[in-house]
Amino acid sequence: MKDFRKSVVYQVYPKSFYDTNGDGLGDLNGVTEKLDYIKELGADYIWMTPFFVSPQKDNGYDVEDYYNIDPRYGTMEDFDRLAAEAEKRGIGLMLDMVFNHTSSRNEWFQKALAGDEKYKNYYIFRKGKENGEPPTNWESKFGGSAWEYVPAFDEYYLHLFDVSQPDLNWDNPEVREQVEAVVRFWMKKGVKGFRFDVVNLISKGSFEDDYEGDGRRFYTDGPNIHKYLQELNEKTFGAEKGIVTVGEMSSTSMENCFRYASEDGKELSMVFSFHHLKVDFAGNEKWVLVPADFQKLKKILFGWQSGMAEHHAWNAVFWCNHDQPRVVSRFGDEEKYWKQSAKMLGTAIHCLRGTPYVYQGEELGMTNTDFTDISQYRDVESINYYRILQEKGLRPADAFRIIQIHSRDNGRTPMQWDAGANAGFTTAEEPWIGVNANHTAVNAAAELADEDSIFHHYQKLIRLRKELDVIAYGDFAPVDEKNGQILAYKRSLEGHTLLVVNNFYGRPVKWTCPEELEGFSCILSNYPDSRVEREMELRPFESVVLYR
Repeated sequence: MKDFRKSVVYQVYPKSFYDTNGDGLGDLNGVTEKLDYIKELGADYIWMTPFFVSPQKDNGYDVEDYYNIDPRYGTMEDFDRLAAEAEKRGIGLMLDMVFNHTSSRNEWFQKALAGDEKYKNYYIFRKGKENGEPPTNWESKFGGSAWEYVPAFDEYYLHLFDVSQPDLNWDNPEVREQVEAVVRFWMKKGVKGFRFDVVNLISKGSFEDDYEGDGRRFYTDGPNIHKYLQELNEKTFGAEKGIVTVGEMSSTSMENCFRYASEDGKELSMVFSFHHLKVDFAGNEKWVLVPADFQKLKKILFGWQSGMAEHHAWNAVFWCNHDQPRVVSRFGDEEKYWKQSAKMLGTAIHCLRGTPYVYQGEELGMTNTDFTDISQYRDVESINYYRILQEKGLRPADAFRIIQIHSRDNGRTPMQWDAGANAGFTTAEEPWIGVNANHTAVNAAAELADEDSIFHHYQKLIRLRKELDVIAYGDFAPVDEKNGQILAYKRSLEGHTLLVVNNFYGRPVKWTCPEELEGFSCILSNYPDSRVEREMELRPFESVVLYR
């Protein structure tokens, strides 16, 4: 049985991973074919984003049928083969479960729209205000009102996301039973982990207007959230040893996460929190251009590291996923110091306390898209906001620049396997979304052959976590917190100490370590000749891991 604290999870976005049947879309067989690659990297689990039957309005996060594979990804036989082949290699599958909402094409919602009261109560229908406005002024996370009017009922249904994603009513015990049945079904299929999408939104609070924000304070970390997670745990994954779980926590509080991911194991193994990935937002506003706030990034990362440890709770640690831009484009340098900055960013996250997640292509230093026109984008959120930003008065070129930097499609372009046509992702003439032209240089084949590659650096980081208990279990302490260029911290466990020092910028810096370095050796660096010195001259994006 794996210890999730010593494990690393590799995230696959199946649609963009590897296409085996030439239709331009990645598929389950593509994941099976690339298992040896993931095994070579050293990952213990593969988290796959949803491949259930779906109209794909939100790339599979709109589930029409929780029990069946969408034909565009393959068949149940393909899934069974993938699970068996992964198990042979000691890799567990972690499925992505979307239980805050379903697709509007889900059978439950179709019955609700037909007027069946039982199924109407699976969702959240409300009368509008007397003046004809929606029940509340809440905004959808994808833009516009979070309510959609149904003339047949003279009522609105709640959709915190796209209009085609109606929210489930978790206060209805029948809904909770249905969800539990889905989890048990996939456990019987040999699934070893679950990632629960925006799970801290399932318990809604009071339905009232928000005059301070967009409504999220009334539905985030709601009144019954811990009760519902404990019930789900008890009736499904908690009954089987070794199932690892992670909750995606939208706009959450650390105090709630102490309970979500407590080591008592009553709720989840760990949590994703996103505060550190909003340091290039203006407040909570994503669709603006502001420079990343480095001091804020450190304060958030270090605050969560210390707070979660003090309360015996566990974090997922990560930079990238299918909803985020590529980290080397975001906080690194995708041109002059591409390799150094990508390695530094990997080191900074992997030596932290928490389970690291690697998103497909991150281990290769894949960069943001090189798209030049809005027609190349596929993400519903990006397309909506390109229009909304112009409605707010921005020129098309300015609106497009914001989309280029913040779009979720930055993480969704096809995995770059080789320098050939379509990066070796597909034999189709046109993949579902465009391939980055830099795949001729940035690709798995080239990096596997280069001992100094970003891939091999990530491989070493994953190996270190397995070899050194201080990384998996050690205490965390920030070092030189106020430094405007250095991100440094210390891990310690029973006489073992790890000191991780990262120059976060593309300019050199002189740094004096606040403690003596006697007995330390450099066990990993992104430059070939890093030395152990108390007075360090750190080169652009230089990163060193010192161990005693």
